[in-house]
Amino acid sequence: MRSGKKGITAYLKESAGLRLALAALLAFAGILALPWMFASGGSCLAYTNSILSLLLFLALFWFLNQLLKADFEGGRRRWGLPFCFGGCFSAAMVFGAQLDRMERVPFQSPGMWFGILILALLTTLLVRYFWDRLYDWQRKGERGKKETENSASGGFFMTAGMIFLCYLPVFLAVYPGFFVYDAQDEYLQVVTRNFSTHHPLMHVLLLGGMIHAVYKITGSYNLGIACYTLLQMAAMAGIFGWFVVKMKKRGMPKWCRILCTFYFGLCPVLVMFSLCSAKDGLFTGMLLIITVLLQELCADAEKFFQKKGAMLLLAASALGMMLLRHNGFYAFLVFIPFAVLYLKGQRKKVFLYFALIGAAYLLINAGLTRLLKADASENQEMLTVPISQLARAYGDEKEELSEKEKETLFRYLPQKALERYTPKVTDGVKIDFNNAAFREDPAGFFKLWLQQGIKHPFTYLNAWFMTSYGFWYPDTIIDVYRGNSVFTFTYEDSSYFGYEVEQPGTRESKLPWLNECYRKLSLEITQQKIPVLSMLFSPGFLFWLTAFFLGFLWYRGCGRKAFPFFLPFLIWLTVILGPTYLVRYVVFLWAQVPLLLWEIFGAEKFQYNSD
Repeated sequence: MRSGKKGITAYLKESAGLRLALAALLAFAGILALPWMFASGGSCLAYTNSILSLLLFLALFWFLNQLLKADFEGGRRRWGLPFCFGGCFSAAMVFGAQLDRMERVPFQSPGMWFGILILALLTTLLVRYFWDRLYDWQRKGERGKKETENSASGGFFMTAGMIFLCYLPVFLAVYPGFFVYDAQDEYLQVVTRNFSTHHPLMHVLLLGGMIHAVYKITGSYNLGIACYTLLQMAAMAGIFGWFVVKMKKRGMPKWCRILCTFYFGLCPVLVMFSLCSAKDGLFTGMLLIITVLLQELCADAEKFFQKKGAMLLLAASALGMMLLRHNGFYAFLVFIPFAVLYLKGQRKKVFLYFALIGAAYLLINAGLTRLLKADASENQEMLTVPISQLARAYGDEKEELSEKEKETLFRYLPQKALERYTPKVTDGVKIDFNNAAFREDPAGFFKLWLQQGIKHPFTYLNAWFMTSYGFWYPDTIIDVYRGNSVFTFTYEDSSYFGYEVEQPGTRESKLPWLNECYRKLSLEITQQKIPVLSMLFSPGFLFWLTAFFLGFLWYRGCGRKAFPFFLPFLIWLTVILGPTYLVRYVVFLWAQVPLLLWEIFGAEKFQYNSD
C-alpha cells in the first residue's frame, strides 16, 4: 500500500515543465559525460563541435522524458540495487575506456568522476525502468504450474549426439585439435616424469597420458592429440546434452531445447574450447553441472539429500572442477560458509556434505603430488597481482625507490624480469620469481609490497586493472599477447584464442576453408568489426549481461534463483586476480547463458524437479 506522501516520481508525472527541465538537464550532462566512455573528457572537436552531439542530446532528452513519466513503485527502497548496478557499470565503462586509451585511469581527474556520476544516474534510471518492465511482464504472464515430463531421459543420446555431430566438421578442419595453452608443457611432464603442481596434475595425467599412450602404440603424435580431442568432445557434448534433457524435465518447450542444442553445438567460443586441450572446457562443463544441481539443492535441500544420484553427481562434478583448475578450490572453499548460512533448514547436512567434498579434493591432490613426486615449490601463481604491482611500481616510480628497497625487490624479482614488464600480462615477470627467496623470507616480500602500495596506491590499482579489465569492460580488444611469437605464428591484432597446434603435433586440416574461419576468429579482429554481434564474443559484455539478470532476480526478491550462480561469480572473482584477461578463463559465462535466460523468461511457469 502506498503512503499518503507524494514521491518525486509523482511530482514529475504531474508537472510536465519540471519533468522536461530535468530531462533536458540530465541529457546535457549525459552528453558531457558520454565521451568518458570512449575517449578523454569530450575535448575532441569531432564530437563537441558536431551535429552528432546535438542529435545525441535530442535522442537522450526524448528518452529521459519517457523514463521520467514511468511509474516507479516501491519508493526509495527499490533504488538501491539499480544504483549499485548503475554505479559499478558506469565506473567499469569509464575506467575501461581510459585503460584502453592510455593504460591508466586518471584517478585525480574531477571531470572523470563527474562523468561516472552522471552516467551512473542515467544507467540507474535505465536499469530500474527495464527491471520494472520485466517484472510487469512476468506478473502478467502465465503463472500456472505444469507437470514436468518424466520421460525426458530418452532424449539424452540424441541431443548429445547432435551436439557431437556439430563439432565434427570443426574437428576435421583443425585436425588433430587445438593443442595449445601449456599443452606441450603438460605433455612433457608425463614424458619426462618430471611433474610440478604448476598445472593441475589430474589434467596433466589425462592429457599427457592419453597422448603418450597412443604415440607408443601408433607412433603418431597427431593421432594421440586427436584421440584426446575426441574424448573431450564427447564429454562436452554429453554434459551439454545432459543439460538440455534436464531443462526438458523442468518444462522447457521443444523449440527452446532445439535452440539450446544448436547453441551448444555451434557457438564458436564453446566449440573452440570443446576442441581445445586446455582444461578450461572440461572445467566449464563441471561448473555447469554444479550450478544446475545447486538450483535443485536450493529449491528443496531435504528432497535433494534423499537422491543419492544427484548427490554423487554434484560431488563428482565439484571434485572435477577443483582438480581441473586450482582456483576452483579457492572459490569452492569460500562458497561453503555462504551455502551453510543460506540453506537454513539443512545446515549440518550441507556443511558436512561440502566439507567432505573439499576434504576429498585435498586428499586426492596431496596423494597425486606425493605419488608423482611433483614439485610444489612455486608460489608465483598466487602472487600474480602483487608481482605485477611491484613491477609497475618499479617501472613507473623507479627513481623513488631507495637502494635498499631495490635490493630487496631484486631478491624476489630479478631486474631483467622487471624490465620485461608489460601492462596487460604478467607472465614475462612472474616466470623469474625467486621462489627460494620467498620461502626463506615471505614477510620481507609482503612488507615491501605493502610499503610501495601505501606510497603508490594508484599505480597498484592501474597495474591490477590492466591485467583484468577485459573481464569487466565490454569494448576490450583481447590483444594481450601482441608481438609474442609462438610455434607457428606471431600474435598481432588479437589474442582471442590460441588456435595453433603446439609441438610435437602439427595441423593437418581436412577442411581448409573452415580452418581459416576459426583462424580469423582467433587471431584477427574480424568479429569485433561487426556492430552488436561483436558483443556476443566479449567477456565483459557476458559478465554484465549475467550481472543484469542476476541483479533483477535479487531485485524482485528471488534469492533462491540467484544464489546458485554465486559459485560462478566467485570463480569470476578469482580470474580477475590472474595474470591476464583471456576468454579461456571465463568460458563458463557462455555456457551458463541458456540456464540464466531460462530462469528469467521461462522457469517461473514451471515447478522444479530434482529427479
